[in-house]
Amino acid sequence: MIARIRGKVWEAYPNRLILDVQGVGYEVHVPLSTFDQLHPVEGAVVELRTYLHIREAAHTLYGFASEEERDVFLLLIDRVSGIGPAIAMSVLSGFSVARFKTAVVNADVADLSRIKGLGKKTAERIVLELKDKVGVTETWVSAAGGGISHAAADAEMALIALGYKQVEARKAVKKVLEAEPAATVEELIRGALRMM
Repeated sequence: MIARIRGKVWEAYPNRLILDVQGVGYEVHVPLSTFDQLHPVEGAVVELRTYLHIREAAHTLYGFASEEERDVFLLLIDRVSGIGPAIAMSVLSGFSVARFKTAVVNADVADLSRIKGLGKKTAERIVLELKDKVGVTETWVSAAGGGISHAAADAEMALIALGYKQVEARKAVKKVLEAEPAATVEELIRGALRMM
């Protein structure tokens, strides 16, 4: 699995970049939000968090400017039935992560339906499966309201993206925080994984 990639921009298009990594050109599909954050120009060095999607006919590399974007992408493709990488990229291209979270927390199907390629039924499925089945919205609400730190919320989201239930993730992160109150996101994830 390719988790991160750093390279010099050979070509930059709004939905994909060609990165030179020690003489090898990698094509990385990116959402518009990532493209806007990076403002990639030829010759610039960029670093992306990535996800390699493997299908029978193709291996496609997706890149994101932040862990948060990659986590939302993984949540969509792993936890919402009928959502593949193309629709997940449309979601990230159409909304910022914060706006997407707000729409899901508030069950704003009309707002989600404005995303290109996302109909009302798919928007309803996203809200239902992320809100009720996974418990993701509880983490987002707690982080926004100051109930948990951003590091704890990010660690919780990463664990949920890995397939753990929200309740299990929160309990494990809380135990790590009790032992190490100043733990970073990475330390929280590692510690929580050891407990699970």
